[in-house]
Amino acid sequence: MDTSSISFTAHYTGQVWAKNGLSNPQWQTPTGRLLYHALSPFEWVGKRIVGGNIRTFLLQRHLIIDHLLHQALERHPELQVVEIACGLSPRGTRFCQQYPQLLYLEADLPAMAARKNKLLKKVGAYSQRHMALPLDFFRQNELGLKALFAKHLNTAAPVLVITEGLINYFELATLAPVWRELSQLLKQFPQGYYLTDNYPLLDNDPNKALMETLSGLLGWVSRSNVNFHFNSLDAIAPHYQELGFSQVRVHNPEDYYARLSLPENRGNPLVHVLEMQV
Repeated sequence: MDTSSISFTAHYTGQVWAKNGLSNPQWQTPTGRLLYHALSPFEWVGKRIVGGNIRTFLLQRHLIIDHLLHQALERHPELQVVEIACGLSPRGTRFCQQYPQLLYLEADLPAMAARKNKLLKKVGAYSQRHMALPLDFFRQNELGLKALFAKHLNTAAPVLVITEGLINYFELATLAPVWRELSQLLKQFPQGYYLTDNYPLLDNDPNKALMETLSGLLGWVSRSNVNFHFNSLDAIAPHYQELGFSQVRVHNPEDYYARLSLPENRGNPLVHVLEMQV
């Protein structure tokens, strides 16, 4: 699997984080600025006409994952975090500032990981407890998940893995071996958690046309295919349970409108956040 084109979208999401005060302004890139301005007319149409756009669900998923990570750290102060396909995500920097003892490992393809480390050093955030590591989770070599876990994590402490804005670029059959491997790796720890986003295309969903339009935009930006994995929320938990995750919760942004400062959309939210445990 060649996942290099997906890193291109990191520039756009990085610009969204910066524009919304979630990221260091120094992490904006020329590519991110260009994409942000180029997509603004489409984002405006989506928000005004159909009630939701890419920026809406980017912020919804990011802030809900933040909330769930805070909850996990309240339960497990010794928690270790691995954010896969980190791109220009500002989450590691923000959480390490708030939790001084937190081990937060970011991971991405080698070029993006090197770029992220330069940015971390630029703002004085790079350390042995917060760095970016090279990873290609489709590989079974020194760049694979197993090697990263074995080299950098303490099996005596809980671990939580995050993938944000990644899995929708691959088909379920392609991802299944990765998820099965991840669930087995997490079982080495006292507690193992996994947070990710998902975009179910539900039967008879009035947002179906919007979802298909947005997937086309994302596919154009990322130069890849965008996949909708489930047509029913009830199908999500059994799928991941078969891959080794014993507990699966599906978080709907609508349930958080009153608790978190989320942008809202009309109708059903386009994104859901999945919380899993082994």
